[in-house]
Amino acid sequence: MRITRLVLGLSAAATFFVAACGTTEEPASNAAATSGTGPVTVVDSRGKEVKLPGPAKRVAATEWNAVEHLVSLGVMPVGVSDIKGYGQWVSAAPLDATPKDIGTRGEPSLDTLGSLGLDLVVVTDSVTEGALEQIEAKVPVVVIKGGDAKDPINGMYAGLDVIAKATGTEAKAAQLKAEFEQKLTAGKAEVEKLGALGQKVAFSDAYVTSGSVSIRPFTKGALVSAVFGKLGLETAWTMEGDATYGLAKADVEGLTQLPDVRFWYLANDAEGDPYQKELAGNAIWQNLPFVKSGKVHRFPDSLWLFGGPKSMAQFVDAAVAALKG
Repeated sequence: MRITRLVLGLSAAATFFVAACGTTEEPASNAAATSGTGPVTVVDSRGKEVKLPGPAKRVAATEWNAVEHLVSLGVMPVGVSDIKGYGQWVSAAPLDATPKDIGTRGEPSLDTLGSLGLDLVVVTDSVTEGALEQIEAKVPVVVIKGGDAKDPINGMYAGLDVIAKATGTEAKAAQLKAEFEQKLTAGKAEVEKLGALGQKVAFSDAYVTSGSVSIRPFTKGALVSAVFGKLGLETAWTMEGDATYGLAKADVEGLTQLPDVRFWYLANDAEGDPYQKELAGNAIWQNLPFVKSGKVHRFPDSLWLFGGPKSMAQFVDAAVAALKG
């Protein structure tokens, strides 16, 4: 799956990313993960009330942030979109061998969903137009936001909380959030110890189309940038990103506007590394101040940029490691 299909498939696709920092405990079984047996009413990101006869146990999810939330909450989904892709890009909350592949993230297979005996399907607001209504005609659906550039971290928490409410795992959600807040506090202390508070970082990924390198800056509104901000690091990007993911567009010439900052990026061996390959002999790239001063750092593969607290905790570790390196 190409990067261009991925956050302009999140927004209209998303992006991707050797095995990251840390793993998770083994998820509980679906039955053991939930608590309570009474009716559940969930208000999703649409403001719609979704009524369930009890906490959902058999759950499918179309987008990978929702999949990560479920696994992190101890609810192994029975259906997941693009399982192979999830395994390549999301290391914080690995799947076991039980989920069935339900097709693409934007437009899952209705036939497959209908065969799984589901209590609930979780989708994001980027699901293909018309697909939501078709799924909802067969099984209850809750919608969470793919992202929220106005308040990225609380937006992430909001999606986690909706899924926790629907699955009866609110206590686990509270634990995940508390652990992540502790991670941020410890990470900021490390950044301060390294004398890096207030340093500017330009974080991005890149992809190649017809031989041309497109760069995607993660601006102030991006979830990863918000995490870096909590660590005491400032974004060097001055442009405005999109309203959902805080993503902007640039090319190698556009990078000449950046001073000698830390230039961090994500790539993945499965997709290639445009910074190391396609730009290797590019005179503009080679003469950028941060390239000449050796401040370019590639993050580990398989850190999901649009994920939940466990993925974002990996970014805390990766940022601290980059500062030490």
